[in-house]
Amino acid sequence: MSMTLSGLDEARAIHGRFGRLTDAPASVVLVGARVVDPGAGVDEVRDLAIVDGVLRPAEDAPAGIRRIDARGLVAIPGLCDLHTHLREPGGEGAETIESGTRAAAHGGFTTVCAMPNTDPPLDEEARVAWVAGLGRSGASRVRVVAAVTRGRAGETLTDAAALAALGVVGFSDDGAAVPTARLTRAALSALRPLGLPLMEHAEDPGLAAGTVMRAGPIASRLGLPGWPPSAELIVVERDIALAEETGARLHLTHLSTAAALEAVRRAKGRGVRVTCDVTPHHLALTDAWVAGDRSFSWERPGPIAADPFGVALEPGTAYDGRTRVNPPLTTREDALALLAGVAEGSVDAIATDHAPHPPQRKLVELAAAAPGLIGLELALSLGIAAVDAGRITLPQLVAALSTRPGALIGEERSLAIGATAELTLVDPAARWRVTPEALASASANTPLLGRELPGVVRLTVADGRVTWDGLVAMEGRGEAIS
Repeated sequence: MSMTLSGLDEARAIHGRFGRLTDAPASVVLVGARVVDPGAGVDEVRDLAIVDGVLRPAEDAPAGIRRIDARGLVAIPGLCDLHTHLREPGGEGAETIESGTRAAAHGGFTTVCAMPNTDPPLDEEARVAWVAGLGRSGASRVRVVAAVTRGRAGETLTDAAALAALGVVGFSDDGAAVPTARLTRAALSALRPLGLPLMEHAEDPGLAAGTVMRAGPIASRLGLPGWPPSAELIVVERDIALAEETGARLHLTHLSTAAALEAVRRAKGRGVRVTCDVTPHHLALTDAWVAGDRSFSWERPGPIAADPFGVALEPGTAYDGRTRVNPPLTTREDALALLAGVAEGSVDAIATDHAPHPPQRKLVELAAAAPGLIGLELALSLGIAAVDAGRITLPQLVAALSTRPGALIGEERSLAIGATAELTLVDPAARWRVTPEALASASANTPLLGRELPGVVRLTVADGRVTWDGLVAMEGRGEAIS
């Protein structure tokens, strides 16, 4: 069943069928799928039925129901992204809730958490309700992360209780840390009785100001101002101390350094209510990509990574604005340490930090490029590449992309009989090429363009509805239907 998308298929990879959360519940039988449900400790080959949006024993499926030959495919609980930038309101030229939720469904996500750094920011009830309302008819569930300070200005706290009543899942000024310990402590104290986390972008602005990539030998070789890992660690340790003192929940997003992860490990050992996520690009890509290297962290380092001053730069890929992200791409050593943290569970989740930008904001000089990469349609593939490399197992990957992030926002994800279907069906051996035409996102800002990756999502079912059906084009050729 596995195949490589090429030619016309490659250019039309997204031309399946998208659905909405408002569609009728689905009914389908998956025949011979590998079912991986880490929350239940399940990893077995069996038939799985969805009847009117609910998981049922395959033998109970009514006659005439659609049957999919799922041999070689893997059924997993639907993915949950804790960190998505949908850009609406204010940034519709890069992404909209419509296009962003389609990108999510295309990447296997059934829930995305919309971050508040929109224009205007999501800091008041009407805006939060508006985004949540638009999300209800999208291709994936939209949960809102509200701003922790008004205007994300770092001065006055938002009305956390009023926003919590609307169902927000956390508070953040993502793009910037809460600026002072005093205000951070006040925020944590306000959030504790609500049971909601402060989702902190851990970065000291004084140390990070004016930097464009990770500090180190490669930054020196390129002559670029470097972002020191202490910029992250200082805020991580400050916030952990305040969370320990207040008893509040703290979630540290897009961690990028082994030192910060070690601080989280120690805090968890003391019983601090702290969790963290890392991004796919901080696991797979390294600071050497800024210099033109294109090897993944788990691969043998390219010549630039091995000896930055010993070889000439590749003129076609060095200083690529598409490699600029915040926090910056990290060293190979840190990337592998973070990946080991995913495997052992000290990293609670893989979150995409999906940050779409139009070409005019990325295809410019590196220092002028807007920081951020798309990730919703790349996360699962990069994770499967790490599985193929032997760095993590498939159940460990699924736990980090699905069940654990879901639990952090109060969404149980299970493939147990009787549960509403939240399911992603993926072909881990199929390969696809990353091109703008192969993406459902309105933006294509990633240095992975042109790269072939493993893992093709064939079906996404959210709240019992089919929101992405990548099997449609295959059915006519008899490749996926029994």
